[in-house]
Amino acid sequence: MTPKELVLALFTAAFADHDHEAARALVSADYIQHNPAIPTGADGLVNVIPLVAQSGMTATTHRVITEGNMVVLHNSYANADAFGASSLAAFDIFRVEDGKVVEHWDNLQPIPETTVSGRGMLDGVTMITDLEKTQENKALVLGFVNDVLAGAAPENVTTYMDPEIYMQHNPMIADGLSGLMAAVESFAAQGQAITKFEPQFAVAEGNFVFVASDAIMGGTPWAFFDLWRVENGKIVEHWDVVSPTPSDMAHNNGKF
Repeated sequence: MTPKELVLALFTAAFADHDHEAARALVSADYIQHNPAIPTGADGLVNVIPLVAQSGMTATTHRVITEGNMVVLHNSYANADAFGASSLAAFDIFRVEDGKVVEHWDNLQPIPETTVSGRGMLDGVTMITDLEKTQENKALVLGFVNDVLAGAAPENVTTYMDPEIYMQHNPMIADGLSGLMAAVESFAAQGQAITKFEPQFAVAEGNFVFVASDAIMGGTPWAFFDLWRVENGKIVEHWDVVSPTPSDMAHNNGKF
């Protein structure tokens, strides 16, 4: 199986079929877990499956982004109260080696009833295009992250995006560059200024680029998992899942 096929098979085994033996067969014995609440190793994953089944939680995958041995699933979870909220938006990222899934990262965020932009956290364009531009688009997005979000050269923002065409799926931010800048100013005024924003890894396929970043916001650690869509050399759409990074975890692997 390809990395994409392998990851989707694991996801189906764990979240649809609740088949712990099938799931175990698809992961390495030393499966590395970064979800803060789940112990590392194959047993940690397998032991969560009965809870998923008993809770009635269901999963829907909206986008799949694959680059090399890395696979990003953009998911929503319903009936997810056992995991923090009735409905959750999530990014699940898997690394594949030698025909097994060997590592997993994720970020989860409750889905609100309303959003500032009127867009949902998971709707929007899903079709992957421009495969020949994957690395060009990846470089563009990483430039935006470093210059604008990390603050290296925010004056370069229009190099990366059209101020008027930026479709926003973050529930607290309005469309356009003006919406983004207003949100940054509002967060800072509330004591939630971002003082660190460091990309840890990126996965790109065609017009989609995913970046996982380690951040400090309001003096506390946060994880920002962002997905951008690029069109004609400009960033035009953005989704994210943001959550605080706990100090206590069920393993020693860290969030990243």
